[in-house]
Amino acid sequence: MKTQKTLRLLIDTAMLILLPLLMAYSLVGEAAHEWLGIAMFALFVLHHIINFSWLKTLFKGRYSAYRIYMTVINVLLLAVMLMLPVSGIMMSKHIFRISGIGGLSFARTVHLLASYWGFILMSVHAGNHIGAHTAKKKAVSVVFRIIAVVVSIYGAYAFVKRDISSYLFLKNQFVFFDFGQPRLWFFADFTSMICLFACVGAVISKGLKMLDKLKRKENKDGQTKRN
Repeated sequence: MKTQKTLRLLIDTAMLILLPLLMAYSLVGEAAHEWLGIAMFALFVLHHIINFSWLKTLFKGRYSAYRIYMTVINVLLLAVMLMLPVSGIMMSKHIFRISGIGGLSFARTVHLLASYWGFILMSVHAGNHIGAHTAKKKAVSVVFRIIAVVVSIYGAYAFVKRDISSYLFLKNQFVFFDFGQPRLWFFADFTSMICLFACVGAVISKGLKMLDKLKRKENKDGQTKRN
């Protein structure tokens, strides 16, 4: 069990490290981007193999507000992560070069849309789980939360500065990269945005857990009064 938890942590950490690298596809180069994409998808498959128990219980048991939220995030993320390799292979110029294939414009649009929504969904998904681990140690949790809030504030600024919403809603279908800007700033911006949406996920999941707990308490009190 301990080995499985360690492996899960290593896989999830590797995916979070790859996330900003994949968003910097023009800065790291197209060939490198394709290899990184393959690595991300392989880790995603491993992640689901390790967490296969979640899939087995998908249609079992009662759905609380928290479980509905988690399921929606996971299903959307699964859909996005399947769209990315398919559209990526269609556009591939290096590893999966397929001459004469049609629909490249559509594939590019799908890949852009899936990339940015996948970035947010994966960050939120990480936040849903990170919050549970940090809450166990109060001293660490306080320090962690202070740092997370500060970084998230910058992440909100980076989100607006880089006009991420225009890609999420296809107002702009061509991503702008400032090649004159140090790559460090790009990765700092996207890492801070990961922190921002991870915090959003942590807050939402914690709030829904509290709501479910209150509902269970109300139902229990109601049953006690009737008895």
